[in-house]
Amino acid sequence: MYGNNKENYRMSMTPRERILAAMRMEKLDRPPVAVFTQSATAGQMDALGVSWPAAHSDAKMMAKLGAGQATVLGFEAVRSAFCLTAEAERLGCKVDPGKKNSTPMLKEHPFKFDPMTSEYDEPHLMDPEEFIKGGRPAVVIEATRQMAKDYGKDYAVIAGNTGPFTLAGHMVSTENLVFGIIMEPDQVLKWVDAVNPVIKAYCQALSDAGADIIQMSEPSSSTDLLSPDMFWDYSGKYVHDSLGKTKDAYTVLHICGDTMPILDSMIQTGVTGLSIEEKVDSAAAVKHVNKRAALIGNIGVVKPLLQGTPAECASEAKRVAAAGFNIVSPGCGLSAMISDENLKAVVKAIKG
Repeated sequence: MYGNNKENYRMSMTPRERILAAMRMEKLDRPPVAVFTQSATAGQMDALGVSWPAAHSDAKMMAKLGAGQATVLGFEAVRSAFCLTAEAERLGCKVDPGKKNSTPMLKEHPFKFDPMTSEYDEPHLMDPEEFIKGGRPAVVIEATRQMAKDYGKDYAVIAGNTGPFTLAGHMVSTENLVFGIIMEPDQVLKWVDAVNPVIKAYCQALSDAGADIIQMSEPSSSTDLLSPDMFWDYSGKYVHDSLGKTKDAYTVLHICGDTMPILDSMIQTGVTGLSIEEKVDSAAAVKHVNKRAALIGNIGVVKPLLQGTPAECASEAKRVAAAGFNIVSPGCGLSAMISDENLKAVVKAIKG
């Protein structure tokens, strides 16, 4: 396809081409650099004249701000959605919309789930097709469609959503759900079973809207909450059925914390890539994964991105690239208060 100019082509790739080649784990002259999880910051909001909380529920604002990582800071992708509450709100949770410098927060869980007293509400949820037609999920879908139209020629379009175990916890409280694994595991599985068809429909709708990559965040299945031997039964098999089976898009699973003990299970979900935090040793992860999935991460979002200097951020980005990550990225969602200077230092360290 490229004849004798294959190397020159790689060096002159568009950001979109580079990201998608990295998702295929192709050999590149350098890795791409992008924010795969929450990407908006106050600096981008000021530069673009679009701010939270309004951008959470307006598709045009979301598309413009979600592209800010590329148009303002120089990263190589754009991303829709800035939080993990859109699905829960659509299913009945009360949500505080947050402020310019803080993301929305769940305020009330709509269903009773008490493993101590064995008092449970049945998971009667709306039909998946109804789910994707309204509320903030519909906003995210439309923003993704707008991003694909406005930015998709040059940049890879990432759409973010929430994982099954995490969403089930949003409905009944994560604490109760985790405790229920010990007391009433069948009831826990009933709830994860109930939310997964909604997530599956949402993943496919985002792909159909033009997302090149669906990035699912499943923080509640971290090894801080679930032991590694529980991961597959309560999260992994559901991710495999929803995210892993999404058609016409690459797929990335993000889990917080030290995911080294569950990397094999994360790969087993069938996703294209794994997004991992700085708690995982970068070189060890590259060796263990051994090209079975694209690796994305794992620059620390607190140190150095929030609390460090531009020089420290650049050094960390270079370290991750040298370890062999396919895509250099923050290890988790950005704080809105991370400075433009620190993020631009990451970009410059990788792109030159």
